[in-house]
Amino acid sequence: MSDDVLPGASVRDMRSSAGRDYRIFVWQPEPRPREPMPVLYLLDGNGTFPIAAAALALQSRRAERTGVAPSVIVGIGYPTSHWIDAGRRTYDYTPPVAAGRLAQRPGNRAWDETGGADLFLDFIERELSPFIAREFAIDPDRTALFGHSFGGLFALYALLTRPRLVRSYVAASPSIWFAPDDLKERLASFAAPDVARRRVLVTVGSLEQGAMSGDSDADDYGSWIRRNRMVDNAREFSAALSQAAETLDVSFRMFDDENHASVVPSAISLALRFALPPK
Repeated sequence: MSDDVLPGASVRDMRSSAGRDYRIFVWQPEPRPREPMPVLYLLDGNGTFPIAAAALALQSRRAERTGVAPSVIVGIGYPTSHWIDAGRRTYDYTPPVAAGRLAQRPGNRAWDETGGADLFLDFIERELSPFIAREFAIDPDRTALFGHSFGGLFALYALLTRPRLVRSYVAASPSIWFAPDDLKERLASFAAPDVARRRVLVTVGSLEQGAMSGDSDADDYGSWIRRNRMVDNAREFSAALSQAAETLDVSFRMFDDENHASVVPSAISLALRFALPPK
């Protein structure tokens, strides 16, 4: 592992059993607590990990005041120098949807490859999580998953298909518009397992349902954004989740004056307090 990314951070590359390459970023506090720590898995790790690691390093120093415990952060990214890998994340974070039911893209552009969420879940559940548990002192009762946009969609899909994966799920600005019928069908048949309560946080920025200024194709892009109903979908789906099972504790938060991009730091900061409280 390399440790020259951020103080307390390390990086390693992993290849899944399906032959897909990932870059894994890990941060843990120093000195390390004596007791096992919570862990938060972050999607889009190339971009989200630096934000989350810095926020956690600052907030976990005084857990009794901030409500954020010393914890392990695991960013799941890709071997690239870019902040995100649009093609890889589109495949990894989207559920399998029949071609005829795929949502429209701006300008009717063709989709990149989609539908790899189950393979990605296999990697997290069967390969990455066991590796992290071997290498770091993890409290299995305090585990969480954070995803934004397609990552938020993935977090909801993970909850509905593998509710035992982690204890807390954070779906920030979830792209429910990509597979609304699939999620509704899965929610209708959802039965939480007979295990400890699962906590769910759904967040969104108040400006995410309007056109973003400065887009060269503002008319087309703006109408597409409005059709996606980011705010309405997030609010409605969180309400439906809260009625789905008695073993789910669901929270919803809308951030004022934040758009789909600017909301990320706020969502991550709230996720730390939601998912990593002192024991």
